[in-house]
Amino acid sequence: MKDRVEKAVELFKSGYNCSQSVVAAFADMYGFTEEQALRMSASFGGGIGRMRQTCGAACGMFLLAGLETGAVDAKDREGKAANYALVQELAAEFKKRNGSLICAELLGLQKPEGSSVPEARTEQYYTKRPCVKMVEAAATIWAEYLEKQQK
Repeated sequence: MKDRVEKAVELFKSGYNCSQSVVAAFADMYGFTEEQALRMSASFGGGIGRMRQTCGAACGMFLLAGLETGAVDAKDREGKAANYALVQELAAEFKKRNGSLICAELLGLQKPEGSSVPEARTEQYYTKRPCVKMVEAAATIWAEYLEKQQK
């Protein structure tokens, strides 16, 4: 699982958004190609479409939770409840480790920048943004969950 966490970090450092990086690192476990994973998670980067709401790395982790435990029967209230409980557990752990689930708070922003254009990935970007840490945290929490399930 350590390799998957490292892959998530490397994907982010290569230019993919935080959500894409987390989802693509685990996608093959759920029968998805890397391209499919990148497409299905693309909109969640930057705190969902760069609106600085829920952290995209956390959203990626929640997407994986749906692939792992999501209910597929519309009337399956128990299945939905189990999935929601997992998401809440993952969210609490992410918040415990990082202080927040909200992108703007994690970035220390008073308000969103109001732009849909992502910043250039420069050395300065990586120095001032905690996003690599968020990607690593989300991928680690998911890997720990999977390892716990295997026992």
